[in-house]
Amino acid sequence: MSRRKGAEVLSAGELERFCEFLYRRTGMTFGESKRYYVERRVAERMEAAGDPDFRAWFGRLRSDPDELQRAINDFTINESYFYREAHQLACMTRSLMPLLVRGREAGGRVRVLSNPCSTGEEPYSIAIWLLENWPLVDAYNIEIVGADIDTEALREAREGWYEGRSLSRLAPDLIEAYFEPPAGGRRRLIRDLRESVSFTFANLVDAASMRALGRFDLVFCRNVLIYFDDAARRTAAENLYDALAPGGFLLLGHTESMARIDDRFEARRFEDAMVYQRPGAS
Repeated sequence: MSRRKGAEVLSAGELERFCEFLYRRTGMTFGESKRYYVERRVAERMEAAGDPDFRAWFGRLRSDPDELQRAINDFTINESYFYREAHQLACMTRSLMPLLVRGREAGGRVRVLSNPCSTGEEPYSIAIWLLENWPLVDAYNIEIVGADIDTEALREAREGWYEGRSLSRLAPDLIEAYFEPPAGGRRRLIRDLRESVSFTFANLVDAASMRALGRFDLVFCRNVLIYFDDAARRTAAENLYDALAPGGFLLLGHTESMARIDDRFEARRFEDAMVYQRPGAS
């Protein structure tokens, strides 16, 4: 597909139509201010699909679930690295896990969700941090689930190959302990660690896909609500609340807050971080 230099891929009406369609399915908000970002990805998808114009491609998008998923994958932002916002990981082992297991028998299950998990750095970070910093990690059945709307990111997460910036916050001894020897400039997580995290599809603004995950004691949902508008944030907050077991904890990104989104969460300030708790027995 080719177009005249400087010509718009999408008319104003087509841009609005597509952005509204994407918003209703993902909660992500785009518009005229992000025209270049949207047009570049739409043009790539049109070319890959072999469609001559937006009308033909948009018809395909609405009728072909695979093309819809490919488009969603192209529009998600996968910015992640190991030990991101490590103060929250410290809060997990210093404050939250002791509260969550209080009164539970050894061998009891503790469920942890990372959603969105992107290409896996964050849920794998949870696993490494627990192994390194929580003495009781072997006393309980810790189930870590990574979920995301981007199926390509999930595939990469399961593969477990990383390089460069993804590894920049990890100490060399941790890299040596938890990664296979270098191969072509990349490092792959050891099998035991890859198998300690399960990955699955979930859409934060879709109640059915979130319910399918079950309930969790601890949920990491960081740096995604900033891409939603108020209505999508409220929908995501409701689904996150339902994903928590009573007494469970939610950790958001450092610029995010539940204060003006959903007042059912109780804000809790611990030594290392502010978290949000679903009221009830922990």
